[in-house]
Amino acid sequence: MENLHLEYINKLFIEPLLTMDGTMNKERLRGVNLGGWFSQVDCIEEKDPAHFPGILQHIQTFLDNSDFKRIREVGFNHVRLPVDYFNLFEKSTLKPKEEFFLLLDKALKDIQANDLDVILDLHKCPGHDFHLGCSTDQPFFTDPVERKKTSDIWAYMAERYSNEPRVMMELLNEPAGQDSKVWDKLKDELFWTIRKHAPKNTIVVGSNRWNSAHEFKYLTPMEDDNAIYSFHTYTPVCFTHQKAAWIQDPFFHQERSWPGDYTPPTGDEKVRLNYEYGRWDKARLQASLQNALDFRAKFNLPVSCNEFGVYVQTPRKYQIAWMRDFLDILKEADVGFSYWNYKNLDFGLISKGESLHNSLPQYNNPERLDSELMEMLAKG
Repeated sequence: MENLHLEYINKLFIEPLLTMDGTMNKERLRGVNLGGWFSQVDCIEEKDPAHFPGILQHIQTFLDNSDFKRIREVGFNHVRLPVDYFNLFEKSTLKPKEEFFLLLDKALKDIQANDLDVILDLHKCPGHDFHLGCSTDQPFFTDPVERKKTSDIWAYMAERYSNEPRVMMELLNEPAGQDSKVWDKLKDELFWTIRKHAPKNTIVVGSNRWNSAHEFKYLTPMEDDNAIYSFHTYTPVCFTHQKAAWIQDPFFHQERSWPGDYTPPTGDEKVRLNYEYGRWDKARLQASLQNALDFRAKFNLPVSCNEFGVYVQTPRKYQIAWMRDFLDILKEADVGFSYWNYKNLDFGLISKGESLHNSLPQYNNPERLDSELMEMLAKG
């Protein structure tokens, strides 16, 4: 492979820092997602419609420099910034919405001014919504016209931010195709579109089926060393999403411990995703990541976990136990991460305007900040 920017990749994943005695120390990439700002705004509105100010004002006020300062000062070194295409482009014509792009320009500048790297993540694209799943292929996977729209979106954004080397560009959040081998080919189209317009920026490539670590066995590396390979982990989903308000299936409204034994659904319970049952503990959680770790070892390429978390209504002792185990696994494997999520969306380190979570003790402070979890994450 052509060695384009291996030095920058090394900086991202093993940043050299001077210790007190002048020797070199290595720091893993650690960060948080900024979901709900330029993405999933509809979810923010649904939780507090009476106080939702409209999308433009929401983006102007949801986060500010004090948030980026807090993120950096606690010890994180990057953020992942998801964007939904329809917040930045007209749906029918794909004409850029300049007023919104100016807000994105400012966001990227403010984040970097606080010494944070940024992953610019295309969270939703034409013909694809990760929420819809992969029981049937969405138009992105079947219609070249839809894929061309996504390529055009990336051509514009890659060109616009090509002179900002601390901005990384993530192809697509959680591709949900039926066949991972199909996604493996389609990812190449998006990758080379970005590379054409942004020759120096790092590109983030995820696996299929919601960026599953398991699907890394179908992922092939790019002929380009300036890339990071991403997986997400909410495994097992019946634990991490227990009591989730948006899931009606009663199977998810059972209390589950960590570690614990999870039996398959019975009777009228319906399962919409692929779940794994039986005994779950730290060892099995680590084993669930093995395909991604094997990919890294085989190709000597960096991998990162760009989303993980436990729904905040999960009993606190179990939420913290899972988080501690998972962070230990990442640290022991020397894998970087981006926690989901910094603010709101039911996984937030901060929860504001989410009435369902008002009584949770971790948010019982003026800033509505879960400082215990934030500090645990920042230490990695």
